[in-house]
Amino acid sequence: MALDIRRFIQRFVEEAADHLPRLREGIHALEQGNADREQINELFRAAHTLKGSSRMLKLVPITALAHSTEELLSALREGTLTITSEMTSLLNQAVDELTDFVGRLAEGATGEELPEANAALCSALENAAHGQLPTQPSSPVPVAPAAAPTSPSTPVAESELRLSDTVRVRLNRLDDVIRLMGEVLSGHHHLHSLVDQARELSATLPADQQSPFQAFHRELKDSVLTHDSLMSDLHDRALQMRMLPLSVVLDPFAQMSRELAQSLGKQVDCRVRGSEIELDRQMIDRLSDPLIHLLRNALDHGLEPPAERQAAGKPPRGQLVIEARQDAGWVVIEMHDDGAGIALDAVHQKALAKQLVSEEQLNALSEQETLELIFLPGFSTKSMITDFSGRGVGMDVVKRTVVDELNGDLQLASVSGRGTRFTLRLPLSLAMMRVLLVRVVGVTLGVTAPYVSELVECSTDTFIDTAGQRTLILRNEFVPVVSLAQLLKLPNTTSNNGSTLLLVVHQRHQKLALIIDSLIDERDMVIKPLPVHLRHLPLVSGMVSMGRNALVSLLHVPALLEATRRSVLHPSVERPSSTSAQRILVVDDSLNTREIEKDVLEAWGYHVTLAENGRDGLAKALAEPFDAVLTDVEMPVMDGFALTARLRENEDYRHRPIIIITSREKEADRRRGIEVGADAYIVKGSFDQNNLVETLQALLG
Repeated sequence: MALDIRRFIQRFVEEAADHLPRLREGIHALEQGNADREQINELFRAAHTLKGSSRMLKLVPITALAHSTEELLSALREGTLTITSEMTSLLNQAVDELTDFVGRLAEGATGEELPEANAALCSALENAAHGQLPTQPSSPVPVAPAAAPTSPSTPVAESELRLSDTVRVRLNRLDDVIRLMGEVLSGHHHLHSLVDQARELSATLPADQQSPFQAFHRELKDSVLTHDSLMSDLHDRALQMRMLPLSVVLDPFAQMSRELAQSLGKQVDCRVRGSEIELDRQMIDRLSDPLIHLLRNALDHGLEPPAERQAAGKPPRGQLVIEARQDAGWVVIEMHDDGAGIALDAVHQKALAKQLVSEEQLNALSEQETLELIFLPGFSTKSMITDFSGRGVGMDVVKRTVVDELNGDLQLASVSGRGTRFTLRLPLSLAMMRVLLVRVVGVTLGVTAPYVSELVECSTDTFIDTAGQRTLILRNEFVPVVSLAQLLKLPNTTSNNGSTLLLVVHQRHQKLALIIDSLIDERDMVIKPLPVHLRHLPLVSGMVSMGRNALVSLLHVPALLEATRRSVLHPSVERPSSTSAQRILVVDDSLNTREIEKDVLEAWGYHVTLAENGRDGLAKALAEPFDAVLTDVEMPVMDGFALTARLRENEDYRHRPIIIITSREKEADRRRGIEVGADAYIVKGSFDQNNLVETLQALLG
């Protein structure tokens, strides 16, 4: 895909409009003898940036002049020269000519239409950098006819006026505006409660006073509603000012990928789609490093050399697609290649060699869970992340940036011989998000809506006990139940008897039901970052304002899920020696259900291996023998009935126990289970861990 240079010309003009005044100010400081080392460094960086940006856009005259200017500034920066009036004169002439070039671009000129750089000026700048100054220093360097100076009435002056149509604002100032708008919105929300109080007060007044007070109530209500839409629109406009198209990050990837692939002796076609979609500037800034790291890994570890691709029946040129799309309040970015995919055996060996997990734990992992070991800290070693693709950013940092810092999600899929796909799911902005406000033992807390699955009110009698963990059966899935007050170590004075309100949160395939007292509100709120001295708190991701200087902590759901996994202590159960060597395969597409059944069985001494769907379960069952298989019914790719039937066709599993555990209660489903060869059929709605263990022990003898 060819890079459309014209799309970036205006952006270069805006960038130059920021750097040229800095150059003028710095040169003036040099003339006055007031420039310190840092100001000279800033001058050098401005010239260097103009050179680099113009070179990418093939603006040859600007590149040449900026390069010569950079040469002189480099010598000044290194201290090999002492500034003289002749040098500042040359620098001022260079800035004047650069300004002329930028003015022409602002008028619509292309790089090919720019006049050539003043060769005499470029030569004088470079000679000055080597200590060779002209004999007549006071005389300006002759200007080439094509770049004749212009008077203030010429189009260049008009173009400079047009440059003021675009204003470059420091991001921290824009953040201050958005923060103040958030404070205004929070304070305005309080007026709604005053409107309700005015209505209630009107009802308590004598009849002869109600009429004027009701008129006041109506006027107040209308005013608040009118300002609602005005302030909401104003805040939306303020947020849009911080939005930038993804093209800022994604469009250079096509050219970058070709150059990097060439340095690796590979060939690639990189296609970028959806780069016009906009994201918050803060998010785009943080996305740059993770996306570049994923790109480099795709080229280094994913795509094969041309000869290897041809031997595998593929075209010699690899395909890399980077695609962005909007999904409601989210932006989804996918990067996928048609390379060799991730070798599970290599991941397995690396995890063992680095002692990240034990061999027993590895055997219990599903195929997807094995793939995701690459996100563990310490997995990015030299053999996996080369000097080319490292840059000090490991896959664990990519995941932490996307999940923890950007409140997003990162998914990985890989098929051997066909390629790898990374999917990033990100909110449009971190500045404002939908927030649920809940109350727990008198404390108000917030949870951002993307992590919320649903609210459930149920009786505590519906909970079941699985290996010491309270569990809710929610639509064919076991969901652990945890008291939010207990998790946060708050004094819990509420009773667990009767009805319980549960806030079900999720991250990807993992769910957790949090016991809360009540739901207060749900609305869009401005997210405030934690102050520096509080950023060490793992369970809190930010704060929101409730008005009147009341701040509410936002819970960080990924950290809550991790804290729950660490805090759950299963009771020690006397493990019968007769079952210590028996191996069980658990097949279920729900991560929660797999983990809970695994905990129950391991508490009784069984060795458990997990599979995430029927196809994964069949592959693992045929790869090594298991003493029994536990399977769900409703799963993607291959359901439990098909898995049972396929296992019964295999001689090794013709007589081994297969237990179906599902939420399907219909008699027809039970008969279907018997027909395909299941030995037992357990309904999740009446699940009891003792019943499961007793059934398994009876079938295993």
